[in-house]
Amino acid sequence: MALVKEMKLKITTAFFRINNFFTAKFFSTTSVEETRAPCPTEHTGTKTIHLWEETSKQVALRREKGAIQIQAWWRGTLVRRTLLHAALRTYIIQCWWRRVLARVLAKRRHDALEHYARQEQAIVKVQACFRMWSIRRRYCRLLNAARIIQAYWRWRSCHTRGFIQGRYELKANLLNLQLEILLGSQAYRVTQCIPLPIKE
Repeated sequence: MALVKEMKLKITTAFFRINNFFTAKFFSTTSVEETRAPCPTEHTGTKTIHLWEETSKQVALRREKGAIQIQAWWRGTLVRRTLLHAALRTYIIQCWWRRVLARVLAKRRHDALEHYARQEQAIVKVQACFRMWSIRRRYCRLLNAARIIQAYWRWRSCHTRGFIQGRYELKANLLNLQLEILLGSQAYRVTQCIPLPIKE
């Protein structure tokens, strides 16, 4: 707004300078009668005759010339005033249009930046989902392998693990021993009589 006021002041000052110049040119302070040389006169009796006396036609021509100069000055003033208003309006429209263009450019930059940010966010999200999927897939493979290994190991340990149970009976100098050994699905029974060396 300050720029518009400053430009308006400059244009108005220029208009007044041009107007003063044309006014001084068309209406000089020295009139026609002052610039014209004094008329020599001749005295004949009671009458004074001007030798260079202007005729009515010359007076009409001089007045017409002055009127034409006044009309030209006034038309020039009107034209200059019209041009001044047109220049001011043009400058105001140009300032408004520049502000509109600046707003449009700022909005376009903001939209482009927002679109870029959305694209970057979408790319990051897709990358995160892909990494999560690949890591989860690898984790599931490892988990499945661990479960297979655990199943095989449990099956093997069930088939190799066993326990022993039995009973014994002591008679005189004999030891009757009965053992039952279980290994997985197989069972073994052992019965044995062991003599004891007892001194009488």
